[in-house]
Amino acid sequence: MGPLALVGGAEWTEGCTFDQDLWEAAGRPEVVVLPTAAAYEHPERAVDSARAWFGGFGAKAEGLMVLSRSDAMSEEAAATVRRAGFVYLGGGSPMHLRSVLKDSAVWDGLVDAWEGGAVVAGSSAGAMVLGDPMVDPRGGALTLGLGLLRGVAVLPHYDTWSEEKAARTVQLATGHVRIAAVGERTALIRDPEGRWRKEGAGEAAVYVDATPAGLDALP
Repeated sequence: MGPLALVGGAEWTEGCTFDQDLWEAAGRPEVVVLPTAAAYEHPERAVDSARAWFGGFGAKAEGLMVLSRSDAMSEEAAATVRRAGFVYLGGGSPMHLRSVLKDSAVWDGLVDAWEGGAVVAGSSAGAMVLGDPMVDPRGGALTLGLGLLRGVAVLPHYDTWSEEKAARTVQLATGHVRIAAVGERTALIRDPEGRWRKEGAGEAAVYVDATPAGLDALP
């Protein structure tokens, strides 16, 4: 499996130094950006932001406009993802992103790419759907995610959530579910050997059964 990056939000902005490191370690591939979560929020702007950010250190990023369920069932789009060396899921609505990608050809392509060694990064909504369970942004309870990472729920924008909302999520995560709470412009990164590290401008924390734990608690 390739590296996996769970980003807490504010992707493609100053402080996200890990993006260049991941790109270089992967052999400097073209970055395939899925703006799916921003389908109703000017997804082309998300792609433009990614192009500008990656272009700032010599990388090429291109958007794959998988915005609807029919787009996600496209074998052509799935093949593009499957061939990618770096796939990035941007932020927006995690509920829309999950509904579009669940049991789709594009999702299968992403899993194949990751299992073949590609970098997979997700920010905010993009990080949330990678786990299972997933934090429901409407209230902080847990719901189903796509499950690239089992037994982990990602809590993005951790530095901006209210204490009450964050505490509710942490307390609901029982049965050894891990909560990966990640601040903006920050990433928890899993290397191909399964080791985790924190990179970026902010803070991150892990909770197991509502108790603080170290990064080694993540699978």
